[in-house]
Formats: sequence, C-alpha cells, structure tokens
Amino acid sequence: MIATCVLALALVVASSAVAALVGSPRRTDDGAGTGDTATSARRWVNTWSAMPQLTEPGNMPPAPFTGERAVLVDTTLRQTVRATTGGDRVRVRFSNAFGGGALPLTAVRVALPLGGQAGVGAIEPGTSRTVTFSGRESTTVPVGAQVVSDPLDFTLRPGANLTVTAYLADGQASLALTSHPGSRTTSYLRHGDHTEDPDLPGATPTNHWYLLSDVEVLSRPATTSVAVLGDSLTDGRGSTTNGNNRWPDQLFDRLQRQPGTRHIAVVNQAAGGNRVLNDGLGPNALARLDRDILAHSGVEQLIVFEGVNDLGTAEATPTAQQRVTADLIAAYEQIVVRAHAQGIRVYGATLLPFGGNTPYDDTAGHREAARQAVNTWIRTSGRFDAVLDFDRAVRDPGDPSRLLPGLHDGDWLHLNPEGYRILAEAVPARLLRRS
Repeated sequence: MIATCVLALALVVASSAVAALVGSPRRTDDGAGTGDTATSARRWVNTWSAMPQLTEPGNMPPAPFTGERAVLVDTTLRQTVRATTGGDRVRVRFSNAFGGGALPLTAVRVALPLGGQAGVGAIEPGTSRTVTFSGRESTTVPVGAQVVSDPLDFTLRPGANLTVTAYLADGQASLALTSHPGSRTTSYLRHGDHTEDPDLPGATPTNHWYLLSDVEVLSRPATTSVAVLGDSLTDGRGSTTNGNNRWPDQLFDRLQRQPGTRHIAVVNQAAGGNRVLNDGLGPNALARLDRDILAHSGVEQLIVFEGVNDLGTAEATPTAQQRVTADLIAAYEQIVVRAHAQGIRVYGATLLPFGGNTPYDDTAGHREAARQAVNTWIRTSGRFDAVLDFDRAVRDPGDPSRLLPGLHDGDWLHLNPEGYRILAEAVPARLLRRS
C-alpha cells in the first residue's frame, strides 16, 4: 500500500512538472490548475464500466439502425449507466475494440436522467453538457482502439445514474460493432441529431449498451475501486431490467451504508457466456485481464468469480473434466500473479452449483465433481488473498449440488435479485476497507 501511495504521488508530481513546462495550467491529466494542490492530489477512478465485446447478430441495433454495410447511420444513441463513486469532474470512454471500421462520433453530451432513473429516454432540464475530445466536439476512434474524453466539470453523486448521448452522422461502415449486450438497462435510438433534446419521443428502445465502455470521475485520494471479473452471474442475468440489482450493484449499496467503505467504487467487468480459458461471448478472462482490469484506474482489489462456463461447456467425461479443472486452477494462479504484480489484492469466489440446469448438469455428476475440486482448491490453496464462499451462501443444504429453490431465476443456474442480494452480503466489508 505504501508503494502504491508513493507511485501515485510520483505520478502527480510528474504531471504537474509537465504542465509547468508546456505552460498550460488547465491541461494536466486531472484537468486542475497547477496551483490547486487539493485538486491536483486527487486521482481518476473508474466509476462505471462495461466489458466490450463483439455484438452477435441477434443483439445488433434493431431495424432500421442496422443496414447492409453500416450501422447507426444518422443515429442518436442515448444510454444510461450507474455511477458508483462520485466526483465533480467526469470523463467518458468509447471503445472500438471489435469494430470492423473506424468509429466516427459526431457529437457527445452527458446529462442527468429525468428523475434520476435508469433506462429512461428523457434528461433533467439544464443538466446537459457537451463532451469534447482534445478540445473538439467530434472524434474518430480507430479500429481496435478506445478514446477518452476531455475532463468535464460535472457533479456526479455516488450511486447516481448518468445519461450519455452520442450522435453518429455517418454511422460505422461495418457490421462488426463493439457493445455490451447484457446491459439490463434500456437504451434509445432515433434518426437525426437529437443529442441536445430533453426527450426522445418515438425513439426505438433496446436493452443493450453500444460503444460506451467506461465513465471515470476525479475523486479524492482515498477513493479506490474493487473490480469483478465474471460471467452472466455477475453481469446480472435474472436481475431486474433498469433495476440495478445485480450483486455488484447491491454490494455497492451495502458499502455506501457504512462510512468506512463509502470510498469504494465497484467496477463490473463481466459478460454472459464468458469463460476463463476459451473465447466464447467475448474474449476469455486470461486474454482480457489487462484491458478490463489491470489497465483501469483506481483498481486496488479484484474479485474473481468465473469458471462455471468452462466446466459446463467441457465434455462431461472424467478425462475432460479433470483437464479443465487443472487448467482452471493454473489460470487462477496466472490471474493472481499478474494482478499482484500491479499491487492488486485478489479474492477468489467459489463456483455456484448448477444441479438441475440444462445443459450443464450431467447425470453422471462429472461436472459437479469438477466444481467441487475447483472449489476445494479455491478454499484451501492459499493462493488468493481471501476467499468469498458464494457456493455456501446460496446452495441448498439438503442438496449441495443445487441452488436453494427460492434464489434462482428458474434455470437452476442464474440467481434472482434476492439470490444476488445474498451474494452481496457474503462479501466481508472488512476485506474492502483500507488497512
């Protein structure tokens, strides 16, 4: 922790020195004047993120916003996201990680949504602000890249929803589009430039996020974030659309109720169908660790809650399940080593039961045996800095191979909001407090 603080201080000093050399007091990394010591001591922290992935055909923008060779042509896209930690300066990131062509953003604005609600198409009057990129109101994101906006004076409170509206005059000249399909939040599409409009009557709703990947806030030095590397159980399948009741959301709500943990942002880097070892819906966890966790600002703790899709998609034979068990354990060790190299503490969460699920549950029990072996290693190996026993929290004591009947969403694999509440409660708050 001392090394982290020294590094942060060194970065602040270096940033101030560079600002003095170029003689531009408003263009430092934190956007603060060089004479403002209190402001320059602050740092950028991710307050919201969504794992970028290639959009599957069934999750592309609905007609008429997807054409034969281009997507989102002459389209306004309005999306809401939930911040965790707050701040008085904001910047946003757009990702073209999987785009098949350059991504031209004609105009971008941020605002507070009407009534502070998630998934609404209207904004609070008087809150809309123009977002710029290197001083310009438009930008183009190269293939495979991302773009970070200029810092914007905009007060965002912890737990508040934020509206981000983008207009693409030319659209993207490709049907390979970067998105996060499992948003559990409604977005809106409408032809024409309506970025400044207070409402979007007649807009087409869609329950996906497109192009937007991160929101950061300039926060006080004590603010940190805990990131979660996960799959659909963390992405929130079974949670309420526009309800923000995934388990990371409910963990954040719980942390906000205690003064000792109010400084912690929660960054959800999960996607449905994601696997640790092999690509599926999105790159495998080992491949995306640097992009989705290590490169994010303010991350000091990492929860790893992923692996059930690796077991469930491997062949249900003793040999295949023994192999995937060994490979998962090796992968977890790699994640720990790479995160520790960045000064990040890593907590391992045990895998939940899936008895009764089609197609993961096999009658011979080979996948269940593998799950038990993986969980035993997570609990006893000592490789993680701490263990979160999610399995024990939600399994049926009378049949430990299954979830408690009242906690899943009907498929014996994914949880309902109450099940996600119990997962959030199973994270000891003491682990997240600064020592």
